[in-house]
Amino acid sequence: MKAKPILWTAAALAAAALIHAGLRDRPVSVDFGIVSRGALTVTVDEDGETRIRDPYLISAPLAGRLLRIELEPGDEVRKDDSLAAIDPGEPGLLDARTAAEAGARVSAAEAAYQRTQSQLEVAKADLDQAQRNHQRNQGLFEQENIAIATLEDSAHALRVATGNLAAAQSTQEIARFDLEQARAALLHSQSLSAPGEPPAGRSFEIRSPIDGVVLRRFQESSTVVPIGERLLEIGNPHDLEVRIDVLSQDAVRIRPGQRVAIEQWGGDQPLTAWVRRVEPSAFTKVSALGVDEQRVWIYADFEEPVPMQQGTISDPTGSDRNPPPPLGDAYRVEARVVVWEQPDVIRVPGGALFRDGENWAVYRLSATGQAERVTVELGQRNDLEAEVKAGLAPGDRVVLHPGDQVRPGVALRERQT
Repeated sequence: MKAKPILWTAAALAAAALIHAGLRDRPVSVDFGIVSRGALTVTVDEDGETRIRDPYLISAPLAGRLLRIELEPGDEVRKDDSLAAIDPGEPGLLDARTAAEAGARVSAAEAAYQRTQSQLEVAKADLDQAQRNHQRNQGLFEQENIAIATLEDSAHALRVATGNLAAAQSTQEIARFDLEQARAALLHSQSLSAPGEPPAGRSFEIRSPIDGVVLRRFQESSTVVPIGERLLEIGNPHDLEVRIDVLSQDAVRIRPGQRVAIEQWGGDQPLTAWVRRVEPSAFTKVSALGVDEQRVWIYADFEEPVPMQQGTISDPTGSDRNPPPPLGDAYRVEARVVVWEQPDVIRVPGGALFRDGENWAVYRLSATGQAERVTVELGQRNDLEAEVKAGLAPGDRVVLHPGDQVRPGVALRERQT
C-alpha cells in the first residue's frame, strides 16, 4: 500500500520536470559577428564620368560658305593640320564694318593672351615655392623634426601647383590659337577688300592648335555659317579627368587632395585619382524618385602615368595623371571619395548596432552563452562597419540583426546554415 504514494510522488516530480523544461527559455538561434581591429575607410560613393581636361572648340572666325568637313569623330589630327576651310565670298557693302569687327576681335584676343601670360607666371612661381617647401619638409621629416601630416600637406600642395601650371599652359595655348585665328581673319578680310585681288585661292583654312583627335563634329556638309558658328571639338584623349556630382551634404566633407578610388570602369583593377577642385556652388537635379536634390561637381585627376601606345598621338603636356588608353571622353565610372581613413581602429559590424534611447548598443555573447546588452561609443562609420571608441574589445562576438526574441539574459546559439 505504501508503493502508491511513492508512485504518485514520482509521477508528480516527472510532470513538474516536464513543465519546467517546457516553460524554460530555449536558446535563440542568431548570427554572430566578430569585433576586430584593422583599417576603416569612410567614402562618398557616386557615379561619375571621365572627360577630356581641355577640349578645344573650333568655331568659324569669319562668315562665309563652309566647305565640306571630311574629318570624322575619332580621326587623329596633328598640330597645324587643316581642319576646315571657309570661302568668305565676294566683298559686300559692309566690308569696312566687318574689318572693324575683325580688328576688335584681334584686340580682345591680344588682351586675353596677355592675361594668360600673367597667370602662367603666377603658376610657375607657385610651383617653384611648392617644390622648395616639399624638399625642405622632406629633409625635416628624415630628421624627425616634423609630422608626416605636414609632409603630406606639402606633397599635396606640390601636386596642386603642378596641375595649376599645366592648366595655365593649356589656357595660354588656347589664347594664342584664338589670337592667330583672329589675326588671320583680319588679314584675309583686308586682302579681299584690296582692289585687283584674284578670285582664286580665297578660302580661309582653319588649322588645328594641338595634336589630338576629333571629338565631335557640329557641321558636316557645305553650308553658309556666321561668325562664331561651332564647327568641331578636338582634344587630347590621354589627358582625362573625372567629374563626379555628389549631394551637397556630402560635398562639405570633401577637400582637395583626398583620394578617389575609380571602380567599374571596365578594367580588372581600380584606378586612383585625387580630388583637385570642389565647385563652390551647387545645382538642382531631380532624382529617379522625383525628388529635387542639391548636388555639387567634384573634379579629380588620375594618378598613374601610362605609356602611350605605338601609333597613337603623344601627350604634349607631359602630364603624370593620365589614365589607361581604353578610357575615353564621357565614359561612366563609379567613384569612391575617401573622406576619412585610419589603419588601426576597433571595428564592429554595422548590422549589430541598434538604438537604445539616444545611445548606440549591441547584444554581446557573454561567457555563459547569454545575451548581454552593451552600450557603445561610436566614431566614424561606413555602410558595413563602425569605429568603436568604448564598450567593446577585439574578439567579442555580437549578434547581427537582433530580433524581438533577443533580450538580456536569453541563451544564444549560432544559427546553422
